[in-house]
Amino acid sequence: MADTQRRGRRIMMTQGELDAFLWAQRTCRVATVGGDGAPHVGALWFIWDGTALWLYSITRSKRWAQLRKDPRIAVVVDDGHAYGELRGAELAGRAEFVGEAPRTGEPCPELDAPERLFAQKYFGMATMPHDGRHAWLRLTPESVASWDFRKIPG
Repeated sequence: MADTQRRGRRIMMTQGELDAFLWAQRTCRVATVGGDGAPHVGALWFIWDGTALWLYSITRSKRWAQLRKDPRIAVVVDDGHAYGELRGAELAGRAEFVGEAPRTGEPCPELDAPERLFAQKYFGMATMPHDGRHAWLRLTPESVASWDFRKIPG
Protein backbone atom coordinates (compact mmCIF):
# COMPACT_ATOMS: atom_id res chain seq x y z
CA MET A 1 0.00 0.00 0.00
CA ALA A 2 2.77 2.47 0.90
CA ASP A 3 4.51 1.78 -2.45
CA THR A 4 1.26 2.55 -4.31
CA GLN A 5 0.91 5.82 -2.42
CA ARG A 6 4.51 6.85 -3.20
CA ARG A 7 3.95 6.04 -6.88
CA GLY A 8 0.74 8.06 -6.80
CA ARG A 9 2.63 11.10 -5.55
CA ARG A 10 5.25 10.65 -8.26
CA ILE A 11 2.71 10.62 -11.08
CA MET A 12 0.34 13.30 -9.82
CA MET A 13 0.28 16.57 -11.73
CA THR A 14 1.72 19.77 -10.30
CA GLN A 15 -0.76 22.65 -9.98
CA GLY A 16 0.64 24.20 -13.17
CA GLU A 17 0.35 20.91 -15.06
CA LEU A 18 -3.20 20.42 -13.78
CA ASP A 19 -4.22 23.95 -14.79
CA ALA A 20 -2.77 23.50 -18.31
CA PHE A 21 -4.36 20.07 -18.67
CA LEU A 22 -7.82 21.22 -17.59
CA TRP A 23 -7.63 24.25 -19.84
CA ALA A 24 -6.70 22.15 -22.89
CA GLN A 25 -9.32 19.41 -22.51
CA ARG A 26 -12.82 19.84 -23.88
CA THR A 27 -15.00 17.13 -22.36
CA CYS A 28 -15.51 15.88 -18.83
CA ARG A 29 -17.61 13.12 -17.32
CA VAL A 30 -19.91 14.25 -14.53
CA ALA A 31 -21.18 11.83 -11.87
CA THR A 32 -24.22 12.65 -9.75
CA VAL A 33 -26.24 10.63 -7.24
CA GLY A 34 -29.89 9.66 -7.67
CA GLY A 35 -32.46 9.48 -4.89
CA ASP A 36 -31.98 5.72 -4.71
CA GLY A 37 -28.20 6.15 -4.41
CA ALA A 38 -27.53 5.01 -7.98
CA PRO A 39 -24.83 6.96 -9.84
CA HIS A 40 -25.52 8.78 -13.10
CA VAL A 41 -22.66 9.76 -15.41
CA GLY A 42 -22.84 12.08 -18.40
CA ALA A 43 -20.46 14.10 -20.55
CA LEU A 44 -20.31 17.91 -20.53
CA TRP A 45 -18.19 20.77 -21.76
CA PHE A 46 -16.50 22.81 -19.06
CA ILE A 47 -14.19 25.68 -18.19
CA TRP A 48 -11.51 25.61 -15.49
CA ASP A 49 -10.63 29.03 -14.07
CA GLY A 50 -7.78 27.88 -11.82
CA THR A 51 -10.05 27.57 -8.79
CA ALA A 52 -13.37 26.15 -9.96
CA LEU A 53 -14.75 23.96 -12.71
CA TRP A 54 -17.67 25.62 -14.50
CA LEU A 55 -20.17 23.23 -16.10
CA TYR A 56 -22.80 24.31 -18.63
CA SER A 57 -25.73 21.92 -18.22
CA ILE A 58 -29.19 21.52 -19.67
CA THR A 59 -31.60 22.45 -16.89
CA ARG A 60 -34.15 19.79 -17.86
CA SER A 61 -31.61 16.98 -17.52
CA LYS A 62 -31.44 14.11 -15.06
CA ARG A 63 -28.14 15.59 -13.84
CA TRP A 64 -29.74 18.94 -12.99
CA ALA A 65 -32.66 17.33 -11.15
CA GLN A 66 -30.34 15.09 -9.15
CA LEU A 67 -28.06 17.98 -8.17
CA ARG A 68 -31.07 19.99 -6.97
CA LYS A 69 -31.78 17.17 -4.49
CA ASP A 70 -28.18 16.18 -3.69
CA PRO A 71 -25.37 18.56 -4.71
CA ARG A 72 -22.58 15.97 -4.40
CA ILE A 73 -20.67 15.67 -7.67
CA ALA A 74 -17.53 14.08 -9.05
CA VAL A 75 -15.98 15.02 -12.39
CA VAL A 76 -13.32 13.15 -14.35
CA VAL A 77 -11.28 14.69 -17.16
CA ASP A 78 -8.87 12.30 -18.86
CA ASP A 79 -6.79 11.86 -21.98
CA GLY A 80 -4.46 9.37 -23.64
CA HIS A 81 -4.62 6.20 -25.71
CA ALA A 82 -1.66 4.01 -24.83
CA TYR A 83 -1.14 3.10 -21.16
CA GLY A 84 1.98 5.25 -20.87
CA GLU A 85 0.07 8.29 -22.19
CA LEU A 86 -2.84 8.19 -19.73
CA ARG A 87 -3.41 11.28 -17.63
CA GLY A 88 -6.33 12.86 -15.93
CA ALA A 89 -7.94 14.36 -12.87
CA GLU A 90 -10.93 13.67 -10.65
CA LEU A 91 -12.47 16.68 -8.92
CA ALA A 92 -15.13 16.16 -6.27
CA GLY A 93 -17.28 18.33 -4.05
CA ARG A 94 -20.66 20.03 -4.15
CA ALA A 95 -22.20 21.75 -7.14
CA GLU A 96 -23.42 25.32 -6.80
CA PHE A 97 -26.03 26.82 -9.12
CA VAL A 98 -24.92 30.23 -10.46
CA GLY A 99 -27.08 32.71 -12.38
CA GLU A 100 -30.62 32.26 -13.62
CA ALA A 101 -31.84 28.86 -14.77
CA PRO A 102 -32.19 28.53 -17.64
CA ARG A 103 -29.61 31.16 -18.54
CA THR A 104 -30.91 33.93 -20.78
CA GLY A 105 -28.05 36.39 -20.39
CA GLU A 106 -29.30 38.52 -17.49
CA PRO A 107 -26.38 40.46 -15.99
CA CYS A 108 -24.47 38.27 -13.54
CA PRO A 109 -20.94 39.57 -12.82
CA GLU A 110 -19.93 36.19 -11.37
CA LEU A 111 -20.48 34.65 -14.82
CA ASP A 112 -18.63 37.28 -16.87
CA ALA A 113 -15.28 35.42 -16.89
CA PRO A 114 -16.61 31.85 -17.24
CA GLU A 115 -18.92 32.82 -20.12
CA ARG A 116 -16.19 34.74 -21.94
CA LEU A 117 -13.76 31.80 -21.59
CA PHE A 118 -16.42 29.24 -22.56
CA ALA A 119 -17.51 31.23 -25.63
CA GLN A 120 -13.89 31.53 -26.80
CA LYS A 121 -13.02 27.88 -26.14
CA TYR A 122 -16.06 26.19 -27.66
CA PHE A 123 -17.58 28.67 -30.11
CA GLY A 124 -14.67 30.91 -31.10
CA MET A 125 -16.79 33.89 -30.07
CA ALA A 126 -16.20 36.85 -27.75
CA THR A 127 -19.60 36.61 -26.05
CA MET A 128 -21.66 33.71 -24.84
CA PRO A 129 -24.69 32.67 -26.91
CA HIS A 130 -27.66 31.78 -24.68
CA ASP A 131 -30.23 29.22 -25.80
CA GLY A 132 -32.61 29.37 -22.82
CA ARG A 133 -31.98 25.65 -22.11
CA HIS A 134 -28.66 25.64 -20.25
CA ALA A 135 -27.42 27.11 -16.96
CA TRP A 136 -24.23 27.16 -14.93
CA LEU A 137 -22.95 24.87 -12.22
CA ARG A 138 -19.76 25.64 -10.32
CA LEU A 139 -17.65 22.97 -8.67
CA THR A 140 -15.04 24.35 -6.30
CA PRO A 141 -13.31 21.04 -5.59
CA GLU A 142 -13.09 19.72 -2.05
CA SER A 143 -10.71 17.05 -3.35
CA VAL A 144 -8.57 16.64 -6.46
CA ALA A 145 -6.72 13.51 -7.56
CA SER A 146 -4.57 13.61 -10.68
CA TRP A 147 -2.32 11.23 -12.59
CA ASP A 148 0.08 11.43 -15.50
CA PHE A 149 1.41 8.05 -16.55
CA ARG A 150 3.94 9.80 -18.77
CA LYS A 151 5.89 10.34 -15.53
CA ILE A 152 6.29 6.59 -14.94
CA PRO A 153 9.92 5.72 -15.60
CA GLY A 154 10.19 3.57 -18.71
